[in-house]
Amino acid sequence: MTKQTMKAVGLIKYLPIDDAESLIDVELEKPVATGKDILVKVKAISVNPVDVKVRSPKSRIEEAPRVLGWDVAGVVEQVGEDCTLFRLGDEVYYAGSIKRAGGNSEYHLVDERIVGSKPATLSYAEAAALPLTSITAWEGLFDRLGISKGKDDNAGKTLLIIGAAGGVGSIAIQLAKHAGLTVIGTASRPESAQWAKGLGADHVINHFEEFLPQLQAAGFAQVDYIFCLNSTEKHWKSMAAVIAPQGKICSIVETDELLNLTLLKDKSVTFVWELMFTRSMFGTPDMIEQHKLLNEVARLVDEGVIRTTTTDKLEPINAANLRKAHAMLESGRTVGKVVLERFE
Repeated sequence: MTKQTMKAVGLIKYLPIDDAESLIDVELEKPVATGKDILVKVKAISVNPVDVKVRSPKSRIEEAPRVLGWDVAGVVEQVGEDCTLFRLGDEVYYAGSIKRAGGNSEYHLVDERIVGSKPATLSYAEAAALPLTSITAWEGLFDRLGISKGKDDNAGKTLLIIGAAGGVGSIAIQLAKHAGLTVIGTASRPESAQWAKGLGADHVINHFEEFLPQLQAAGFAQVDYIFCLNSTEKHWKSMAAVIAPQGKICSIVETDELLNLTLLKDKSVTFVWELMFTRSMFGTPDMIEQHKLLNEVARLVDEGVIRTTTTDKLEPINAANLRKAHAMLESGRTVGKVVLERFE
């Protein structure tokens, strides 16, 4: 039997994004779904900082093209023999696993336990903007920080989101407001501050300035929770200064510098990391929680509680447009999400 092939965008060498070889168009063997995997026909993808980080220049050379991409919206083409959650033709969205081939391909294999049903009210491109950031925001707020989903429980409580206008922050603002929190976001440009306020942030401060004086000027002596989405080490002292006694801090940004945890001791502050790939990386017993939360996000989208964070759309899906999308993220000036649609 002749093996079927598919179009994909991959890399062999890890190069600067302005190098035409940094991301290349390739033909790969079309995969087959077995076990708990489903095979998805990819309709749209989105680009995240993790794509840029993985692709960043290094001396390593791949023997076969490596495919990136951890945001997909598409249609179920095939299901493995152990699948119970999806059927052929179902519309889905998901982020996938960092340990497997990414979704920048015409067809993509993914474990059904980390896949959700696509919001019915969104296009594929609009849906592709949501999975990775929604999972990160949800897990950060509700699993790591332990914030209640009940509005009454959060009356009077405050959340500071550092880097509020990015992909994760854009979802976190909306989820936190729906949960009844007072949300303070950080942004450094007028357009990003306006974006954060448009999504529901009650106040916006500048993350290039000390937090405490700005919070005090806005009427806050401290905050109950901090969700750090930008430069953990840079903001560490400011976070320690403004977090409330017995408060909680969650960060998604790794650091090359040692963090002085002693700054948190007198206040008995909790610090926790969030990585949305943890469940799929380690095959944790609760992997299916990502399926559940994506379905809940889809419900909130369809009810008008959460809106897509798509701000830029490129088509078709090919190496040239993915290089353009990576360059946009590397500029550090994007708000919301960059999505790509349609293989030619």
